[in-house]
Amino acid sequence: MLMHVVERTARSNTVNAVVVATTNEPADDEVENLCRERGVHCFRGSSHDVLDRYYQAANAHEADVIVRITADCPIIDPEVIDRTVYAFWGEKDKVDELFDNDPDKESPAFGEPLYDFAANRLPPPWGRTYPIGLDTEVCTYSGLACAWKEAAEPFQREHVMPFFYQHPERFRILHVTHDPDFGFYRWTVDTPEDLDLVRRIFNHFEGRNDFSWLKVLDLFERQPELIRMNLDVTHKSVYDVDKRWQK
Repeated sequence: MLMHVVERTARSNTVNAVVVATTNEPADDEVENLCRERGVHCFRGSSHDVLDRYYQAANAHEADVIVRITADCPIIDPEVIDRTVYAFWGEKDKVDELFDNDPDKESPAFGEPLYDFAANRLPPPWGRTYPIGLDTEVCTYSGLACAWKEAAEPFQREHVMPFFYQHPERFRILHVTHDPDFGFYRWTVDTPEDLDLVRRIFNHFEGRNDFSWLKVLDLFERQPELIRMNLDVTHKSVYDVDKRWQK
């Protein structure tokens, strides 16, 4: 599943490098070994302070802009990533003419971003219009450094980006939306029910991982029973934290 996330993210035209930011726990030695075998950048850091892990990974790879993709989203779509990144730079219309799913295409050159933070899903009152599992967040390095320095609440550290959208008076925030609204679909993997559904999706595409989210949408419209497979799963709140934070 992790390699599906890596490979699909790498197809984005706006991402220069993909880094797997995993923990320094012994259990994740396997993740580092897998990345080494596949030639994927891997950074290891704090298990619970994920904001620190992101910040240190950004330093290690000299990132000017950070695109956050979570590893439980194997259907992440490169075009959705590109649309969010272009919108972050205030050039959201360019993706239609430049996105061609060419893995050898060089990333476009950008000037100064129009925003400090852009995301296609945010907590209420913003909400989401893309399916759960296509989540993409983009921020400047300077903004990430500010959050890393000032964020104090456990949920801010664990979920990386809340400090941005909790301070709209300090940051230029963009909520990237889609019309019509497909935010009720759940294509992420947190539970056995989620995993069963994602396996059904990949089996439909005969194990390929280059299908677009629009193809998955077509599949759900033709087989509406798929949505019921994980309909009862409650999505985690941004305020939920690992109980080990409380120790």
